[in-house]
Amino acid sequence: MISSRVVEYVFFFGLMAVVSYLVWSIISPFVSALALSAIIVTICYPMYERILSYTPKRNRAVASLATTITVLIIVIIPFLFITSTLVKEAVSVYTLLSGDQLALEERLYNFENVIHTVAPSIDLNFTQYLQQSAAFLTSRLGSFFASTASTIFLFFIAILGTYYFFKDGKNFTKKLIAISPLPDNQDEIILARLGRAVRSVATGTVLIALIQGTLTAFGLWLFGFERAVLWGTLAAFGALIPGVGTSIVFIPAVIYLSILGEYLNMILLIIWGTSAVGLIDNLLGPYLMSRGNAMHPFLMLLSVLGGIAFFGPIGFIVGPVMVSLLLVLLELYNSHISNS
Repeated sequence: MISSRVVEYVFFFGLMAVVSYLVWSIISPFVSALALSAIIVTICYPMYERILSYTPKRNRAVASLATTITVLIIVIIPFLFITSTLVKEAVSVYTLLSGDQLALEERLYNFENVIHTVAPSIDLNFTQYLQQSAAFLTSRLGSFFASTASTIFLFFIAILGTYYFFKDGKNFTKKLIAISPLPDNQDEIILARLGRAVRSVATGTVLIALIQGTLTAFGLWLFGFERAVLWGTLAAFGALIPGVGTSIVFIPAVIYLSILGEYLNMILLIIWGTSAVGLIDNLLGPYLMSRGNAMHPFLMLLSVLGGIAFFGPIGFIVGPVMVSLLLVLLELYNSHISNS
């Protein structure tokens, strides 16, 4: 005979499962916006605490509002502007390559012939590669901007979430620790290491890649290249690949300038690439990466690409953070749970 206690548990957890599913269905459209808010707060929380210390009577609402506005001006608005520009450039390249643009195809074909003359064993098809890359960016990033009203609404949710996470983040964390069935010390370890991983990923590998991509885009624009944001984005992805870096863009650009006979611009671009971009990788990179747990570069690349495919533009950060969370959980399991 089934005891009444078992019936109570079955009913309670069954009801909890149904309600949890319904709540998840309600919240799931906003998960990417809330994830972005949580990441921003994790990275910028020291700035919030400094602003809070200067706020009269340590008013958390005022400090949260001031920090959110600062983040909005410094981070989010430039991010949206660059992303929208990237989408436009990717669409223009895709349209250019898909249309009847014989002049561009002839240039690419001549460029491939030059490479084939130098290295006969290499078989290239730049037109196809550019078309596929532009189609990927257009479909993944463009979907985020497909509906203006939806994008503005998600943007509003992200800003609102950032404000409340700054204001009530510590209370949220305490309640989460209280609800978790794990011991409190393990919950604190998970949250501390996750925070360190988020800051390491965001201010280490990803930030270095973004800086290198930005400097690459500026250099290409300075020396007369069109669609510099698109090529800068490609350079940022290349910066995540060990042994490749921004050379994935700089080398073809230098060869292209040499074919056109623009030797002065070619020399200046080489100087720019080796000094401005190279010094960032050799000087600033080790300093930032030493401040947290470094992720393997190949795993970083996969998490960035998968994050963009799943979450859209913010997947550039959310993807590596999710992988970092899994690594933290596996490390915790290996050091605390499996040995207990």
